[in-house]
Amino acid sequence: MKKFKLLALALVIGTSSLFAMNTVAPDDPQKEMRNELEKLLDAPDFIVNEDMSVVLKFTFNSEGEIVVLCPGCKDKEVVSYIRENLNNKKFNNPGERDKIYIVPFTIKAG
Repeated sequence: MKKFKLLALALVIGTSSLFAMNTVAPDDPQKEMRNELEKLLDAPDFIVNEDMSVVLKFTFNSEGEIVVLCPGCKDKEVVSYIRENLNNKKFNNPGERDKIYIVPFTIKAG
């Protein structure tokens, strides 16, 4: 019984030390995608009277181009602006093909 307890303790210590050594934070591809989206949607070509929240759903095709699935807004001007500026644009670091990404952002009034 003593050997079993010692073995279990060694296993717990060994496992926890493996997890403790992995302290490097992985790069956040979602953040990179968000930055590229902000660049593409930099200055709207219509007047924004009040701040609008948009939840954008998109995916990538086999060529690494973005495909907008749902612009996440009811305003037709915003929907057409998002589709014109995002659909079929190449990203520097595209995400996984056919994975649905959801990115919330706000269009500021100005």
